[in-house]
Amino acid sequence: MQRRLLTVYSEYPKPFWVLMLGTFIDRLGGYLLFPFFSLYITQRFDVGLTQVGILFAIFSVTGALGGILGGALTDKLGRRSMLIFGLLISGASSLLMGIIDNLNLFYAFAGIVGLVSNAGGPAQQAMIADLLPDSKRTEGYGMHRVVFNVSAAIGPALGGLLAGILGYMALFIADAVTSAITAAIVFIAIPETKPQLAEGQKEETLVQSVGGYGTVFRDRAYMFFLFVSTLATIVYVQMNSTMPVFLRDQHGIDATGYGLILALNATMVVLLQFWFTRRIKGRPAMLMMTLGTLLYAIGFGMYGFGSTLLYFMFAMVVITIGEMIVAPVGTTLVARFAPEQMRGRYMAIFGFTWGIAFAVGPLLAGYINDYIAPNWVWYGAFVVGMFSTMGYFTMHYSDRKRTAEPVESPSAS
Repeated sequence: MQRRLLTVYSEYPKPFWVLMLGTFIDRLGGYLLFPFFSLYITQRFDVGLTQVGILFAIFSVTGALGGILGGALTDKLGRRSMLIFGLLISGASSLLMGIIDNLNLFYAFAGIVGLVSNAGGPAQQAMIADLLPDSKRTEGYGMHRVVFNVSAAIGPALGGLLAGILGYMALFIADAVTSAITAAIVFIAIPETKPQLAEGQKEETLVQSVGGYGTVFRDRAYMFFLFVSTLATIVYVQMNSTMPVFLRDQHGIDATGYGLILALNATMVVLLQFWFTRRIKGRPAMLMMTLGTLLYAIGFGMYGFGSTLLYFMFAMVVITIGEMIVAPVGTTLVARFAPEQMRGRYMAIFGFTWGIAFAVGPLLAGYINDYIAPNWVWYGAFVVGMFSTMGYFTMHYSDRKRTAEPVESPSAS
């Protein structure tokens, strides 16, 4: 076992592992705070969930815009610089959010926080692509997801303990400290990974970097890929928005049962993600997206037919298998679509589609749940998932030069 771990470690450059360590520390701080954010807001300002929803909408919209700006600056100023900037701003923002005691001021500050703190997101995704060859990116993004899920498994338990002993302010401080530690790690141990300009090539101005999004939007194949991916994401976001309310109201499954379903999802990712990414090597990437999205459609569609916790946990197993295929392969395809000098901007637009899905998906599902029938949310998820599945399948044959290469060449491992 030890030899196997050493072999895996040796396959990736040291800066990649340092980045994974920093990501774990930073996300641990985030998961100390995030699960308790709604509780903090409602208690601090004596408001209901409507105000919490408004706050999250502000974060979502401004975060998506901040990601777009961050993508351009990532390609202009460098991955390392933008990642450090995003971490420091995020940490400082946490401290200030813990101090503000006026709700309207909190709303205004949330807009600023969303805009600037997400600026480092595209830089991290682009840095992984820079550090790894194409043959290793799917596994690399898979490991990135494992780190996130390990943080998600540990953080809430520690956060609840800290909040119970020291109060909510301790969570804001802890988030700020972990962000600062991560920024220091990146500054000390990770070199700039921005690709060097070709001989005679001029550096873009900031205006040209922002204007470079025109190139992204003119990439028709990539735009179609984003459209298909957005459909899949609209289905996926139901897991964290509509699902808990549906399970409670329609089947009497409380927060504990829903927590078990999410714990199953996180545990499977932690234990099996790397195994899955190794098993799909050598297979056409877009066909893997087709398979993963088909499992999304089936798994979410199953929620419209069952009635027991065990059944819903089995449906989550189907969904999670699809997720372990779609998430790392999808990000790898974004890196493959992007010219290396534009990875930040391509990653930023990919991230923006998640903002669209989070804005549209819960709203559509809520309307269907309230005015048509709750089960039709999941029948609709199956239909939308199948449209996404067919879109990926079509892309496999329509743009083979850019998208049909294997997830990882057979000789890469």
